Amino acid sequence: MIVTIVNVWVKPEFREEFIKATIENHKNSIKEPGNLRFDFLQSKDDPNYFVLYEVYDSEESAKAHKDTEHYKKWRETVENYMAKPRQGISFNVVEPKDIKLWKIL
Repeated sequence: MIVTIVNVWVKPEFREEFIKATIENHKNSIKEPGNLRFDFLQSKDDPNYFVLYEVYDSEESAKAHKDTEHYKKWRETVENYMAKPRQGISFNVVEPKDIKLWKIL
């Protein structure tokens, strides 16, 4: 399993547009084969700071996400909304190792 945490800082004037575009990306991403989680979070302290928490069952599934039309549309749409370039950090999962514990239906 692969977890990627993407930190995004958005220009205040584009916050609502960013939220709308990212919700659309989220709704499509959770339908992807291999996607176990795709959480969209907003900081309580800074409403212009967001985190995407993405979990895929394999490196291949995580890479396939970036080839989807909804991801490409999101990336192009939000590029100018960002106050600085987004930062994605990938992690290996230590626990839970059991894949059944990741997906909540």
